[in-house]
Amino acid sequence: MTVLSIIDFAKDWLLHLDDKLQYLVSEYKHLTYLILFAIVFVETGLVVMPLLPGDSLLFAAGSIAAMDGHPLNVFILIPLLIVAALLGDNTNYFIGSKIGVRVFDLKWKLLKREYLERTEAFYEKHGGYTLIMARFVPIVRTFAPFAAGLGTMKYGKFLGYCIAGAVLWVSSITTLGYLLGSIPWVHDHFETVVFGIIGLSLLPIVYNAIKAKISK
Repeated sequence: MTVLSIIDFAKDWLLHLDDKLQYLVSEYKHLTYLILFAIVFVETGLVVMPLLPGDSLLFAAGSIAAMDGHPLNVFILIPLLIVAALLGDNTNYFIGSKIGVRVFDLKWKLLKREYLERTEAFYEKHGGYTLIMARFVPIVRTFAPFAAGLGTMKYGKFLGYCIAGAVLWVSSITTLGYLLGSIPWVHDHFETVVFGIIGLSLLPIVYNAIKAKISK
């Protein structure tokens, strides 16, 4: 599978995320919990997969859980995905601590050193709170626990921030989707809502990029 085909696949999922998830629910019923668990785990746990749609996926899952006739239960969904995020973060931390920057020798085209450098810049500015803030920032979300594992943070301190970030991220966005998903306008303009979520999550990256250029 080429990089372009991966991008096209991801784009198709982003544009039709609600339809894709509804298909999964209708096709696999309660096994959808396992599929969502795996996606959240991979995005947060494998440093080579930083472009999965975490924020919009949580929102879509919450909105589908709010619909009548669907087997997803938000009170199962939220704790389950919190566990997935925690396991992912810890896996990523230990990959960073055991393998370190050697992972970049894999020559994976989606795995760029600039992502790590961007995350390290977050650490310089926000310290341990980066692990909480990064939850809401694509790419940085994947690289934050990896960077912590490189030796910048002790595991005990990492775990505290990790738990706080996972609980806040999963519960807030999934609950938001659950509360707004039943509104007809949100359902009819789901693509717009998804792009709005992505745009908001990218604001910190854009802000830091502009600030860096101005300082130069």
